[in-house]
Amino acid sequence: MSDQIKHECGIALIRLLKPLDYYQEKYGSALYGLKKLYLLMEKQHNRGQDGVGVATIKLDPKPGSRYISRRRSNAANPIQEVFKGIFHEFKNLEETAPHRLKDPQWLKHNMKYLGEVMLGHLRYGTHGGNSIEACHPFLRQNNWMARNLVLAGNFNMTNVAELFNQLIELGQHPKELSDTVTVLEKIGHFLDMENQRIFDEYKKQGYENEQISHIIAEKLDLQRILSKSVKDFDGGYVMAGLIGHGDAFVVRDPNGIRPAFYYVDEEVAVVASERPAIQTVFNTPLENVKELKPGHALVIKKNGKLNEVQCRVPEEKTACSFERIYFSRGTDKDIYQERKALGRLLTEKVVKSINYDFENTVFSFIPNTAEISFYGMMEGLNEHLNLHKKKLILEKGISDPGEIDRIIHMQARVEKLAIKDAKLRTFITEDASRDELVSHVYDVTYGLVRKNVDTVVAIDDSIVRGTTLQKSILSILDRLEPKKIVIVSSAPQIRFPDCYGIDMSKMKDFVAFRAAIELLKDRKQESLLRQIYEKCIEENKKPLEEIENKVQELYEQFSDDEISAKISQILKPKHIFSDVEIIYQSIENLHEACPNHKGDWYFSGNFPTNGGNKVVNKAFINYIEGSSERAY
Repeated sequence: MSDQIKHECGIALIRLLKPLDYYQEKYGSALYGLKKLYLLMEKQHNRGQDGVGVATIKLDPKPGSRYISRRRSNAANPIQEVFKGIFHEFKNLEETAPHRLKDPQWLKHNMKYLGEVMLGHLRYGTHGGNSIEACHPFLRQNNWMARNLVLAGNFNMTNVAELFNQLIELGQHPKELSDTVTVLEKIGHFLDMENQRIFDEYKKQGYENEQISHIIAEKLDLQRILSKSVKDFDGGYVMAGLIGHGDAFVVRDPNGIRPAFYYVDEEVAVVASERPAIQTVFNTPLENVKELKPGHALVIKKNGKLNEVQCRVPEEKTACSFERIYFSRGTDKDIYQERKALGRLLTEKVVKSINYDFENTVFSFIPNTAEISFYGMMEGLNEHLNLHKKKLILEKGISDPGEIDRIIHMQARVEKLAIKDAKLRTFITEDASRDELVSHVYDVTYGLVRKNVDTVVAIDDSIVRGTTLQKSILSILDRLEPKKIVIVSSAPQIRFPDCYGIDMSKMKDFVAFRAAIELLKDRKQESLLRQIYEKCIEENKKPLEEIENKVQELYEQFSDDEISAKISQILKPKHIFSDVEIIYQSIENLHEACPNHKGDWYFSGNFPTNGGNKVVNKAFINYIEGSSERAY
């Protein structure tokens, strides 16, 4: 994606199902779990650039000993920073008392971080600062083991204010209005309630307090806790939690918006945000990795028993399609094929754009993340070209061997035209100087494009704001002096905010929205903006379950092609000589390519929860009022 947008946060949970001695004997190290956690997080590194955190819990600790350890970092290389700190003391031990490293029980009782339950988080912040306090996991601490809660997740809530007020009504005093604090305290409240319920039940039966603590650890009903906690959550979420005595859970939203996968064998239970990460780190085939069902939680008890239980009634699955287009790594078997399909389904539009002139067209991709969809587009173009060859030979009755040979050897011209200079950093903040620096982020390969003759076609993952296209890519490609530049987006036009995780919250940021506004101005229909504004205000006064998206009315005035044409005009820099055309994927083709991930609200405006409808109306209200505040 040439426009930078935030990824989704990543989680990594590992529960060792054998004693530490087992891993020492089989793998030669009691640090087996920590090393696997490091690999699992590195394989999801694309999901966390702002910060990283790790928490571990030791099972059955002696009273007076530390059993929860946490380390977080917001450094430039946070994964390395965190694990360098974790392994530092073990490295010192290797030099001073190497025999201790072969004694798992001594290590468990004397070294931090060496536990049986591990939770890692990779943070891509959607808003706010990038302080260490913003890094997951979060702790809710208590002197009773089963009331301690460690929480990390990939989530955004659309109804934080309502959830915040519920906490106040319970008598709490939350320290800030944020979804992380609100979620932590909501789950923590029902964890306390469940603890108290079990305590009261067994206290009446005459059990001593110390006995009851052990009973709570055994009887704690995580399904009950989570069902009550997430009952009123409106948003996209995967939340992973550890309870102080050793229970663990991962819960997913009822629409399956955010991804979660798990793997279990006799040695480990593992949960991660991406399937290939689990496959690679634990060397297991695809069929062994399961997807956590929407509205369900994976519950791992202290005794190692594992169940997938329902916490909310699953609704229509609207898994985020951006995971398939861009966020998740393309090494997943299904995602790889889907990205190729996205490229292949653009063939007809591309062929029409170049007027079927393969001889004078050069095909490429920018940036590197668009490479897989590029392969798919080229497969589609080659299929089209083969049909064209067959048609030429048959319809014209060509029999000359030389002419037939020339036609057979016709092929699409593929070149690597733009290469990103990874060493160049846009550290200058003054606008004019920064724009000049941005324009040199990519290097071009000269001599491959015939000046004023060839058309350049370059595919991108998606186009959000169009800023990088306008200020960098189009200018860079124009240096090659092509007759025409065609930019192809493997994703449809992004028209609406995302309130379930991606940092896309302001209407004015979307070039498709700006294009629609310009089209209204061209037609002298600006009064429609005020009408939609008033409808949004009235709509957001309704109960949440009744709110509809009123901003869709804006886009209904125009065809997709009209908006694409206007986007092409808006993004073409004034100083370049090449013609510019921008082509977008259709929503119908998106669904054909990604049939199991129908979450398309940022393209279509069909939000899976009413909270999303409220957010988009609020975003439009903010735009009209000139407010830069977030809509959620």
